[in-house]
Amino acid sequence: MRVIAVDGPAASGKSSTAQAVARRLGWGHLDSGALYRAITLATLDNIGDGAGGRGTGEEWSPQRILALAEDLPVRLVLVQDVFRPEVAGVGVDEAIRSERVTRRVSEVAAIPEVRRWVNARQREAARDHPVGVVVDGRDIGTVVFPDAPLKIFLTAGPEERARRRLAQRGERTSPDELRREADALAARDRADSSRPVAPLKPAADALLLDTTALSLDEQVARVVALARERFPG
Repeated sequence: MRVIAVDGPAASGKSSTAQAVARRLGWGHLDSGALYRAITLATLDNIGDGAGGRGTGEEWSPQRILALAEDLPVRLVLVQDVFRPEVAGVGVDEAIRSERVTRRVSEVAAIPEVRRWVNARQREAARDHPVGVVVDGRDIGTVVFPDAPLKIFLTAGPEERARRRLAQRGERTSPDELRREADALAARDRADSSRPVAPLKPAADALLLDTTALSLDEQVARVVALARERFPG
């Protein structure tokens, strides 16, 4: 199986690193979070905000969400070696990054039936790629591809992660903003690490890479070097 699993908390550099590694190797890139976000977008647009605005009750039942995902459909489409999310045949790369999706994606991703559905779609995508796939997320090495030959778990200090997230949004990085963003990321970490289904944690055989003091180029070079050792030829 030619899969590189890249896991780690929010704003640790997973997606940027995975994208660049895939380009350097000539492999496909799959962002697992994009598919969860696409399902969340489809749910919000077609079912609504959920009972009481909390996504509870029959309105946001797993059966209804998954039926919607199949019927629209919500899917991954390979475009120039990048698996991109589509909803009802329309690319949703930008729409899935909206604040309304960001607020609710954790709720949808916590549903066990949704996770199983997303995992199956990811495995299909990796199986069908002719060369190999770099997959990033939060449970890729532990749940989705536990047999991946190379597993990387990226970490970074909380302030550095907050700075990166604010820079990604194009927002100012005052001390107050950094503190608020660091607190928000810490809360996300606690939620991801303590959830009963597929909690955020390194796989037992994952290589930990602290990116706090590394540039993106340095991160990518280290992972590419490891990949060429594990996947010669």
